[in-house]
Amino acid sequence: MTAITPLESIHKKGLFGDHHKKNESDLLKISEVKDLTVVQIVQYKRSKVQLSSIQIDGLEFSLQSPKVSSNKETRILWSAPSTWLVISRKENIVEIIKEKCNSDNFAITDISHSRTIIQIKGLQAKDILKKGCPLNFNEFENNNCAGTVFHGINIVVDFVGNNPDTFNLLTLRSFGESFYHHITDAALEFGYIGV
Repeated sequence: MTAITPLESIHKKGLFGDHHKKNESDLLKISEVKDLTVVQIVQYKRSKVQLSSIQIDGLEFSLQSPKVSSNKETRILWSAPSTWLVISRKENIVEIIKEKCNSDNFAITDISHSRTIIQIKGLQAKDILKKGCPLNFNEFENNNCAGTVFHGINIVVDFVGNNPDTFNLLTLRSFGESFYHHITDAALEFGYIGV
């Protein structure tokens, strides 16, 4: 049995907004990202473990904002001092993390089911985010992340690609529907494809 995704009955597929007389390749694409595992890792203050000695899926922990370590399947986002989010398509990522980060030194929490993840992709993706978010996206680069707000909703912005600009936006599941409506409303001006 598969879980019901946060936007299962909310996300609409098709063309929306000012899409007339535009090539589909020029339109924004908005989708719900499914089948990702999201794990929060916090290193205890009393921990003596050197982070440089630990890799998860071949990736080192980012030690400063706004850096993201990434490969094809896994991303490690710096979230706060001694705190990271691991986002992965690997089915056994939780076991890999627990093997590398023992419970004497780290708190590991699978938060996958408590998050909604929306992806926006396209040339105007930054413009959409600028409409409701105080981050300076002119200085935001590929493999950067930040915790911020969008129209008062707490989100994590993960810049996953820049050809075209692609962002994964994470928020609490309970805010998913409101957040989705804010994002899609902001995208109407440019026209978008719900995929």
